[in-house]
Amino acid sequence: MAKNLYETLTGAPKPRKRWTPLRIVRCFLLVYLLYFAVGALLPFTLHPGVSAAVQGRFDPAAFRGSDSTDRAALVLDNQDALGLRLQMIAGAEESIILTSFDIRDCESARDIFAALLAASERGVAVRILWDGMSGMLHGRAPVFRALGERDNVEIRFYNEPNFLLPWTFNGRMHDKYLIVDGSLMVLGGRNTFDLFLGDYVPDSQKSHDNDVLVCNTAPTLEHSVIGQVEGYFEKVWDQPDTRPALERTPALRAAAVAAAAGELRARPAYALTPAGLDYEAMTVPVEKATLLTNPTGIFAKEPTLWWQLQQLMEGARDRVYLQTPYAVPSAAMYDGLARVAEKGIPFEMQLNSVAVGDNLVASSDYLTNRSRLLDTGVTVWEWFGDYSSHGKAALIDDLAVVGSYNFDMRSTYLDTEMMLVFYGDAFYDLLEANLMEMEAQCLQVSEEGYLPRAGVEPKTYGPPKSILYPVTQWLSQPFRFLI
Repeated sequence: MAKNLYETLTGAPKPRKRWTPLRIVRCFLLVYLLYFAVGALLPFTLHPGVSAAVQGRFDPAAFRGSDSTDRAALVLDNQDALGLRLQMIAGAEESIILTSFDIRDCESARDIFAALLAASERGVAVRILWDGMSGMLHGRAPVFRALGERDNVEIRFYNEPNFLLPWTFNGRMHDKYLIVDGSLMVLGGRNTFDLFLGDYVPDSQKSHDNDVLVCNTAPTLEHSVIGQVEGYFEKVWDQPDTRPALERTPALRAAAVAAAAGELRARPAYALTPAGLDYEAMTVPVEKATLLTNPTGIFAKEPTLWWQLQQLMEGARDRVYLQTPYAVPSAAMYDGLARVAEKGIPFEMQLNSVAVGDNLVASSDYLTNRSRLLDTGVTVWEWFGDYSSHGKAALIDDLAVVGSYNFDMRSTYLDTEMMLVFYGDAFYDLLEANLMEMEAQCLQVSEEGYLPRAGVEPKTYGPPKSILYPVTQWLSQPFRFLI
């Protein structure tokens, strides 16, 4: 029998490898990591198209009318956004629905949970729908358990990640709204922590955002968009991937949870009494309001919300203006932008400059693909304001749009998303005024750089962005479908 190279060189038989415990563990970890990577990424790499059923149901005329019983207002200031939520909760008599992508144990969240605890103790039914990734990372804090263990409080996590089921790590719930007694709602892009709510952090750490306060003036929800949102909530609340959480407190944590409940009761927000706000006086009339959403499953989604916005944009006759924190379009989205630009109407997009933006990965992608965005023909305005913008809005002819949807592939194909489409001059004027006020602190982008503008200077960035951007630009491109 021919000798192998080892025997030829050593004169001894080649020793057989033994399956030691350490080697078994290493092989198991290698197989698991491969399984996790494939399971977490593969189901989301292919982007579904929009079904014929969705296309057949779409009617652009349905977004206009005069039957709404709603009134609406923009809520732009972070302190106002927190104060409004606390007043709404303090005035609740029957029910509260809170849905959030991200809730963290911080001052503003403690204010809100103190108000929710007080509401539950006076008999109000409280339901909290929380994205499972944030719930896994932040949701076990004692202040959240202090509320979750109450009989008239239900907390559920949407698609909590499971390390044995890696595909559960990507499909996230990005919805953010609060509904009180079926008559008041605030919906928008704000998460439930200090960067978005209150005045607990320095301005440099804050994020500008858009909320919409909706007030239903009728005794029923038949002609109110709040009814549409409540129906959507019930759908997500009842689906199998949404599961109860924080119902029981482990014995070892009982003392910490009891102490947290005491801390919540000691906060001013717990003792807050309704200020008798006149919500009708705070808002303007709306002629029509319509909810747009994505599918609610946990895997790659039909781009229903983006497709409907795209149809409205392609049908525009006078103007399209988009506001988004980040722009990470797919090939289909780039093509859609180009079709709108070909119409020859004013078509503009406002987004964060990379110096101001707080999303490192999305800004890295924009640096890499800015020329491709400009090639579509859209006029790009980069925001150089005091701190990062997190607003998501649009003006499409006479329609005003506000919600949670970012113009990126994650919002389009992976996450649940919500946008409210308003018809009516009064609310349109409010949104337009805000967008134009922000545009006054923007610079228009060209292939050669920024077009000069009196009073606005481009900001530069140093470490850590100057160090990280070259790295993240390179690393992010194979995974753009997750951004």
